[in-house]
Amino acid sequence: MQVVGDWRELPDALKGAAVAVGAFDGVHRGHQAVIAGAREAAERLGAPLGVVSFDPHPRRWFQPEAAPFRLMTPDQMAEALAPLGVDILYLLPFDAEMAGMTDAAFAERVLADGLGVRHAAVGFDFTFGKGRSGSPEALRAYGERLGFTVSVVDRLDDADGLKLSSSAVREALKAGDMTRAAAILGRPFAIRGTVIHGDKRGRTIGVPTANIEMGDYMRPAYGVYATRSRLPDGRVVDGVASLGVRPMYALETPLLEVWLFDFDEDLYGQTLDTQLIGWLRGEETFDGLDALKTQIAADAVAARAVLKRS
Repeated sequence: MQVVGDWRELPDALKGAAVAVGAFDGVHRGHQAVIAGAREAAERLGAPLGVVSFDPHPRRWFQPEAAPFRLMTPDQMAEALAPLGVDILYLLPFDAEMAGMTDAAFAERVLADGLGVRHAAVGFDFTFGKGRSGSPEALRAYGERLGFTVSVVDRLDDADGLKLSSSAVREALKAGDMTRAAAILGRPFAIRGTVIHGDKRGRTIGVPTANIEMGDYMRPAYGVYATRSRLPDGRVVDGVASLGVRPMYALETPLLEVWLFDFDEDLYGQTLDTQLIGWLRGEETFDGLDALKTQIAADAVAARAVLKRS
């Protein structure tokens, strides 16, 4: 899969795709249905399958002071799209020019002229253009004029009639409902980050942790999780993690601290992908290190049990 970082002056080889258009934060099952719509058109037209998304996320552009909310990094998005058969990811810069485009300008300048799309698939609630003035119906009208077809994917609900959406994933994560979050995503929620040096308190009690800053990831429920971490060499290691601000030590910013079971290697500076498999308990304060050590041992037992079942 090729990742393309602009829509201007592209060679012909990168034009003419059938594309799915949207933010696709999480690449959840609802997003996958939109991509399937584009895939159907790509197969019918004999065209490459593309995905059009944006970096930064439009919300971050319009609300720079908003709380962290992302479900994945651009690299994670690309990795999630590859197994879906996507040939080209157009990760377009969301800048002042893009933010100021009308819906008509976006359809003409970006989709038609820039990318030369032959088909665009969107979700039923897709909006685009300055002031979010564009709708799926408007895109279809623009496509008729500009030479590309449009398909609109209906709302996709779960068995309980709840919409499969990025907002639903965030709600589940805030509630510590990792099972529901994974059901919507089609995989466990994972945090990718570089292991940094911490205060090394964990080593003093026999629990060395890999510390990872949260960045712009949304904050799931603070507390303790059963985890699986993928190392750069592909190994996957079970563990237990604390996510939050550690009430006993009052961290200024949230941190993910992962204790990898039966593992004793230097990971500083390396990038880990840590799946939050199950939420075990909320953050607590303890009356001294002995009480903390006892609880950590209990957490490890609970985490191993959750991971064995998953």
